[in-house]
Amino acid sequence: MTRRPEIDLASIARPEGAVRVSAMAAGLTGSEILKIAGEIRALVRDGATICNLTVGDFDPGQFPIPEALRDAVTQALARGETNYPPADGVPELRQAVQAYYRRELGLSYPMESILITGGARPVIYSIYRSLVDAGDRVVYPLPSWNNNHYVHQLGAVGVPVPSSSANHFLPTAEDLAPALRGARLLCLNSPLNPSGTALRPDALTQICNAIIAENRRRDGTNERPLFLMYDHIYWQLCVGATQHVTPPQVVPEMARYTIFVDGISKAFSATGLRVGWAVGPTDVIARMAAIVGHMGAWAPRAEQVATAAFLENQAAQAAFRGTFVPGIQRRLDAAYRGLEQMRAKGLPVEALPPMGAIYLTARIHPFGRKTANGAVLATNDDVRRWMLEAAQIGMVPFQAFGVPEESGWFRLSVGAASEASITDAMPRLERALEQLT
Repeated sequence: MTRRPEIDLASIARPEGAVRVSAMAAGLTGSEILKIAGEIRALVRDGATICNLTVGDFDPGQFPIPEALRDAVTQALARGETNYPPADGVPELRQAVQAYYRRELGLSYPMESILITGGARPVIYSIYRSLVDAGDRVVYPLPSWNNNHYVHQLGAVGVPVPSSSANHFLPTAEDLAPALRGARLLCLNSPLNPSGTALRPDALTQICNAIIAENRRRDGTNERPLFLMYDHIYWQLCVGATQHVTPPQVVPEMARYTIFVDGISKAFSATGLRVGWAVGPTDVIARMAAIVGHMGAWAPRAEQVATAAFLENQAAQAAFRGTFVPGIQRRLDAAYRGLEQMRAKGLPVEALPPMGAIYLTARIHPFGRKTANGAVLATNDDVRRWMLEAAQIGMVPFQAFGVPEESGWFRLSVGAASEASITDAMPRLERALEQLT
């Protein structure tokens, strides 16, 4: 083949001047978490040793995917499972999810209630796109993950509801009730990213009763119902005595209004396989499937077929969870124990006991103190950068989850860190705090 002459397009492909994209795209901000993670990757490339507690992902060296799932993917590829899957998911996986929810959660849904997607993000986007029009009100707690960005993309009106450490950063029915009137969507996540805390049955029951009451108020009017997006992608990662609970479990009528966000990403350390699913009322799921189909946001066929086989393999799941969840809990406990020891010594730190997910919430608030070079720590970002430099620890401030206050709260994510690296990092942080003046 004759080689074509090269055309240097660098100057043309870097246009300057007026904004050329849509107003939505121009106003959409990038992920603060990924920005911080990029800074840490650059330090590591330069030879630094960092305890990286930023990105909510798993290091395959620490937490590889289940062998049975890996082998099933390989076998599916070898069989030639490489063509387009159905837009709503391969039937065997939808059936497997149906059985999985019935067996593990006690929830019996029809097949038409299940939609398979390329990870959980297309589920979230298609929920928003199916239910929310420009100008509609979307209620979500602070802190929470990315709801502000989805609201922006749809031109909706975000109604953030602040929560506090006194309630483990979980919203209560009392917090939410004033915001529900006239709202179109309420977004909840349990266990919660970023706090690693989980809704208790009584708290969830009260929230569900408030949703039911609001929808009954709308009966006989032209108002469309209020829906609940219930993101429980971390439900298999509850630790200690925490028991996961779902809206239809506590108030069965909530099945009319609840759309679940779920998948294998967190439950089976399989973030890169991109298999997620929605479960919910059939009319909403049908519209979501149409949106996903037009986006082409389905999961790869081989991974779908493999996930179906794995969800039916209860012995393999139990064996995996037998080492996976305790490994996460040991890391969470190591970080919590280290921070509590510092607090007991009078250092300006505190932490919430871990309940689930791969996250620990910590308050590190040496505000007003000076570093070795004389800089005063005045903001969360000041503290974040100081910890990275003085203690070689990377954390994410709650500003990345919509919280405006400079309160010292941070998310620690343990999925990409070894137990030893966390244990070693705590004394470094303690020494760094002691050296502040």
